[in-house]
Amino acid sequence: MDDAQKQISKVAQVTLAFWVMKILATTLGETAGDFISMSLNLGYYVGLAITFAILVALLFLQIKSEIYRPLLFWLAIIATTTAGTEISDFMDRSLGLGYFTGSVLLSTALVLTLAIWRVREGTLRVYPIVRRDVEIMFWAAVLFSNSLGTAFGDYLVDDAGLSFIQGAVVTAGIIGVVALLHYFTRINDVILFWIAFVFTRPFGATFGDFLTKPIEAGGLSLPRGQASLVTLGLLLLILYLSLDRRRSSVSKRW
Repeated sequence: MDDAQKQISKVAQVTLAFWVMKILATTLGETAGDFISMSLNLGYYVGLAITFAILVALLFLQIKSEIYRPLLFWLAIIATTTAGTEISDFMDRSLGLGYFTGSVLLSTALVLTLAIWRVREGTLRVYPIVRRDVEIMFWAAVLFSNSLGTAFGDYLVDDAGLSFIQGAVVTAGIIGVVALLHYFTRINDVILFWIAFVFTRPFGATFGDFLTKPIEAGGLSLPRGQASLVTLGLLLLILYLSLDRRRSSVSKRW
């Protein structure tokens, strides 16, 4: 892939920093989503309306942009994880569907989105993404996968009876298996990407719950607002360091 393709891609390149920031974004989405609906006592209807309004505004700016803007891209990722938390909780607690049924519905929506993408484009490649119609399908898949990851993470804890740490260990184990398959097998990298993308969400979600849930429930009982700010700070720090490293690499080449 040449430098010109990389420069016009609208999404981030998939590197180790990408996955670290994705996990932090999912943790932030869990704590921020719970802060809006629970700590502010707004409820799931209002919380869903607020997070969706923010999501739509950020995605509009992201898709409208002609170039990759790192801060805007990651704010949009955070918005999908926060909205995903509200969608999962809304399906379970407001609609009474339960996390298992919610996971099945969201899995179906994700598979259909990827299938349409595959039929239209002949590939599910996520980098580079240049055209806006492809980017719209990318963000639809991101939203469904983050909502699915939230529902699955809550299923592990609330329905399967695992602790927050146990849920995080299970999902981390799945992510580890995907990483091994990536490095030691010839399984399609695009398939592995979406599997990892889905399961980084419950990993971040269960870790977020571990930080903020009451001690008697197996958490650390940290304030959701403070946990969200700390996680956001770490994400922005890693983003800055990754961009600074990229700038240094470019300057050395010249």
